[in-house]
Amino acid sequence: MEQIIRIGMDTSKYIFQLHGVDAAERPVLRKRLGRKQMVAFFAKLRPTVIGMEACGAAHYWARELAKLGHEVRLIAPQHVKPYVRRNKNDGRDAEGLCEAMSRPTMRFVPVKTAEQQAALMLAGVRERLVARRTQLSNAIRGYAAEFGITTAKGLDKIEPLLAELAQAESVPVLARELFVMQGREYAQLQVELKAIEARLRAWHRANAESRRLAQIPGVGPIGATALVMKMPDPGAFSSGRHFAAWLGLTPKDHSTAGKTRLGKITRAGDERLRSVLVAGATAVIQQAKHGRGHPSPWLVALLKRKPPKLAAVALANKIARIAWKLMVTGESYDGARMLSASSPAA
Repeated sequence: MEQIIRIGMDTSKYIFQLHGVDAAERPVLRKRLGRKQMVAFFAKLRPTVIGMEACGAAHYWARELAKLGHEVRLIAPQHVKPYVRRNKNDGRDAEGLCEAMSRPTMRFVPVKTAEQQAALMLAGVRERLVARRTQLSNAIRGYAAEFGITTAKGLDKIEPLLAELAQAESVPVLARELFVMQGREYAQLQVELKAIEARLRAWHRANAESRRLAQIPGVGPIGATALVMKMPDPGAFSSGRHFAAWLGLTPKDHSTAGKTRLGKITRAGDERLRSVLVAGATAVIQQAKHGRGHPSPWLVALLKRKPPKLAAVALANKIARIAWKLMVTGESYDGARMLSASSPAA
């Protein structure tokens, strides 16, 4: 077999399709492997560059192949799609991957360590528990309203509502029993969520970078840990602007013929991280509107010109750029210097 310089690998749960090329970009490897054959095949292969989509189990396989001396590059699926020919199949996908990773301007996803994956799992479990709690509390409110019993907004109103439902003579016995069951489920969710949040706070306190990021107005422990967990290699971005664009906090560009046409934000990148930053920015704006805190002159002027929601996105963009700067330089937050810096146009 001629010297392989690059291999594109289409992955799945059990089947792996390989496409390799030589220095003349001629295909010299087209092979289909089972899961059990993977490690044995690459252990015998001379170290080379391997490209995979950044999807399920990709980081695991990247770590395993790196142990064998190979260089692994992960590519976001949306960046591979333009290089896949028509009549999609595993072979075409592997060929498209091989072609995509050869592009000099291609951007790659940093390979996460097992510890980083565990930290992300911690954040993901919390997110899932919060979603389940919201779903259950909404269900309890909806069922209670069918019997004429309502309450104000807020999670702190759920337990009093359940207590009221348990004593309500107008509610049928069957419904009261079901409310009791849902109450037990809600209480268990609260216990699990508190335990997960305690571990997340402990992780935050033990991580110096996360503590530094939490000094930024609008970034609390949840936002700081999310930034550290989801951006293990800030140096992969050439500037804070590129990081904010990766998060989807910049407007879509539809410009042509010398005319600038900017639309809504792209909503690219990590949805959860973007939503946390926007929520933090919204909290800062609420404080500023009530005369609390120390908002920058830029934010005060922006709120006079733009609606609060638009200002929150612009402020989230700025927070993301400040966070990138702190992570790259290792500096601590200096409000007097950073909040007076120029900001993106709203």
